[in-house]
Amino acid sequence: MRPTKNDKAKQQYRINEQIRCREVRIVGDDIESTVMQTRDAIRLAQQQGVDLVEISPNAQPPVCRLIDYSKFLYQQKKRQKEIKAKQVKIEVKEIRFGPQTDDHDYDFKLKHAKGFLSEGDKVKAYVFFRGRSILFKEQGEVLLLRFANDLEEYGKVESMPVLEGKRMTMFIAPKKGAPKAEGEAEEVKPEAVAEQPKAEKRQPKVKERKEYTGPKVEGEDF
Repeated sequence: MRPTKNDKAKQQYRINEQIRCREVRIVGDDIESTVMQTRDAIRLAQQQGVDLVEISPNAQPPVCRLIDYSKFLYQQKKRQKEIKAKQVKIEVKEIRFGPQTDDHDYDFKLKHAKGFLSEGDKVKAYVFFRGRSILFKEQGEVLLLRFANDLEEYGKVESMPVLEGKRMTMFIAPKKGAPKAEGEAEEVKPEAVAEQPKAEKRQPKVKERKEYTGPKVEGEDF
């Protein structure tokens, strides 16, 4: 059977009788840091109903903590999750060109690249040469350098254009404090919508009845 992740974590630290050194420095909750014989430290841990966990084996003498080992592993796992959650994940967005990309297509892809960089993502821009278009590799390099120059406000070039096979690739990393890309919709606050006055319903106008001023006819009432 292969060892599980939990088993590997347990093997990272020596506890109790696994600690072979002569003396250790003990630490723990409500315990003053002190150096004592390892057997005495194990006995103290047993009296408190916890384990003696070696947390710093390279110190002189090694540092051990008085704590329940399962609780200790849980705390370590929780701390690692918190550190991982704080790490910023940077995605790499790819933008593909042809060696003879027209201005309309170029502007469209430039707009997307600005959006990616302003959101903190890297941009991998490359020119793909199909068939005999590899003859225009200099034109592809000029295109990528123009692309980098137009993105100067949003990102910095990590690697200049490099031709590998049929691809010429360049990486652009986001700049700190890059401006917001044009065309990004601003968030509308709900209270701002609520404050807008409602349009009043207009009552339909009633046409006034015009008084008949012509000659009167017997038998008819106007």
